Amino acid sequence: MKAKRIVCTVTNDLNYDQRMIRICTSLATAGYEVTLIGFKRKKSKPLIPRPFRQVRLPIIVEQGKLMYAHYWLNLFFYLLFTKADILCAIDIDTILPVYYASLFRRKKRVYDAHEIFTELKEVISRPAVHKMWTWIANHTVPHFQTGYTIGACYADEFKKKYGVNYGIVRNATILKPINIPEKKDRHILYQGWVNVGRCFEQLIPAMKYVDTQLIVCGEGNFYEQAKALAKQYNVENKVTFKGYVPPAQLGEYTINAYIGITLFEDTSLSNRLSLANRFFDYLHNGVPQICNKYPEYERINSQFEVAILVEELTPECIGAALKKLLDDEALYKRLQQNCLKAREVYCWQEEEKKLLAIYKRLENE
Repeated sequence: MKAKRIVCTVTNDLNYDQRMIRICTSLATAGYEVTLIGFKRKKSKPLIPRPFRQVRLPIIVEQGKLMYAHYWLNLFFYLLFTKADILCAIDIDTILPVYYASLFRRKKRVYDAHEIFTELKEVISRPAVHKMWTWIANHTVPHFQTGYTIGACYADEFKKKYGVNYGIVRNATILKPINIPEKKDRHILYQGWVNVGRCFEQLIPAMKYVDTQLIVCGEGNFYEQAKALAKQYNVENKVTFKGYVPPAQLGEYTINAYIGITLFEDTSLSNRLSLANRFFDYLHNGVPQICNKYPEYERINSQFEVAILVEELTPECIGAALKKLLDDEALYKRLQQNCLKAREVYCWQEEEKKLLAIYKRLENE
């Protein structure tokens, strides 16, 4: 029996999308022929070889409406003529070309919702932009009856908004044996997009209250502002910006970190209901972390205490939480041991089963 061909679509250059690397690898290992499509930026590094096919489409500009218009057009025509049995849209920003290509070709379609796109701060803060994405979501998502998202809160919201019953496939890290090294410098790690709403306005001044280093791995639309904040608050000697870090190298930073940071401003529903990739990366490396007291983190932390949850996003509160983990050795060790227990439950090996079950059901429909 010939393997089913799945084509997944994203709006990045593929090398750093850890969730999609995990998903496509799992699907390919399960016997599917998988293609992951993104776009090529001017500064894109060569593609890292993966056990699935990778395609980068050209774009004229790298941001704004023109980028989307050009990429969507290229993507639509590519999907019209590429061999595929199932088309998968990752988030709203690729859903239009996937929807129309699947209609024209009468192919099965899947929606993989990493976030509630219409509720992102950068969307809801611009009325015209919010109106556009809301129309796109209302026009397409109800027609994607098969889908999955990253947590129960998101799944409930999609049911309420669009009447769809989506599965839950968390962004959990692959379970691997680890040896936790001695951590003499006890540095703090932020990994992920350096974007608006990720609490750098509070985290960077919080470094005044602790005597250790913060390492920031990642870039984004708040990267230069974050560097300026370090200078403004006179903590440049405590904050190191590494920029984009390849996944393999990022793993080294993570296993050697003493504390992890998973913070989002409560400026959008997408943030409040989120369950970030980095939460699981820290957990899998035995790294206690500072998190928001948001529903998904509360749910896991009530089962396995792996983090200090902060309610007030102020430099003082964040600084106090960091200081507590740095000063209270008994608390730190308890959280670290709980991480090692939780990683056995919240791991990609368990989430992968749910992913494959969703595609198997769709394949048999």
